Amino acid sequence: MLNEQELVKACQKNDRKAQTAFYNLYKSKLMGVCRRYTRTPEEAEDIYQEAFVKIFNNIHSLENPKAVGAWVRKAVIHTAINYYHANLKFQQNTDYENIVLSNDDYPNLFSTLTSEELLALINQLPDGYRMVFNLYVIDGYNHAEIGELLGVSENTSKSQLSRAKELLRKQLKQLGIISYERT
Repeated sequence: MLNEQELVKACQKNDRKAQTAFYNLYKSKLMGVCRRYTRTPEEAEDIYQEAFVKIFNNIHSLENPKAVGAWVRKAVIHTAINYYHANLKFQQNTDYENIVLSNDDYPNLFSTLTSEELLALINQLPDGYRMVFNLYVIDGYNHAEIGELLGVSENTSKSQLSRAKELLRKQLKQLGIISYERT
């Protein structure tokens, strides 16, 4: 059994067995990422497979095999965003109001939900809101980076995040997870 860095080196030599092992090594970790950006498991599978075609086509350019985890995750996220652009046509939000974002304690709120319940709530968000929410709250991108990735302004990213949070608050209130009403 090869370790992760040995797998990278074998994949760089187009070793098919290593590629299969590498693909399977990341599948359980990254299918969840794919799933957050899609509406169906089939779309998530398509994104995962497309991402790995790109990964295997570009793995020779990976100079530091120790950084493979972050490199693969980034490739999967970018593939999901590209899929979104190609198939769903990002819904431009032209409301550029200044949004003051609160310091919501989402990790504590969501700790009461299973990952499947959280995924179901996030998947109910409109596509643009879901993309921004995932990129900002879950994947840690800032609004400038999100704007660049999605081809929108930084203010649009902020606005869509604010609206996504508000919709999630309403959903959480309906489920009895939170009881406060936003003013």
